[in-house]
Amino acid sequence: MNFLEERIVKDGVVKEGDVLKVDAFLNHQMDIDLFNEMGKEWKRRFTGKNINKILTVEASGIGIACIVAQHFNCPVVFAKKSKSINIDGEMYVADVESFTHKTKNQVIVSKKFLTEDDHVLLIDDFLANGCALQGLIQIVHAAGGTVEGIGIAVEKGFQTGGRIIRNLGYQLESLAIVESMNAETGEIVFRQQNA
Repeated sequence: MNFLEERIVKDGVVKEGDVLKVDAFLNHQMDIDLFNEMGKEWKRRFTGKNINKILTVEASGIGIACIVAQHFNCPVVFAKKSKSINIDGEMYVADVESFTHKTKNQVIVSKKFLTEDDHVLLIDDFLANGCALQGLIQIVHAAGGTVEGIGIAVEKGFQTGGRIIRNLGYQLESLAIVESMNAETGEIVFRQQNA
């Protein structure tokens, strides 16, 4: 069991409806030391990739992406879920559906922050159905950039997102892949990975 799987077993809570609460350390209260370990691991897994930008989606991915960016020595851009008055100029827009929130949103990135010169690492906290990632991939492609890889903290291996993204040919590195969860017992089973 790796460091993230151990932390999920220790502090994660399984809820009805295939929900895994990791808000004590990942996406509400954030354990920066854990994020730093995640950054080191993704840096190792993406060795040799020419990554010059990290892209995530508002809001839970931002904290993780910022710590990870220190390991790649590059800026972070996050796709906003709503247009505000301080986003000016032309924008890339993609439609995404959130598994957790059961909502559809447009995500927006200003064109001045993503170009054809960018070699992008996508980072997010969870992967369920893959809609958010597909939206981010669409935005990078619209900019003419290159998706060099995708780093996910927790993948729900029993849902289709991981398979869809891997079938598109991307290097997807999930630090913990949950095969099954039981809300009654709290049991979590992880997929064995070769890392």
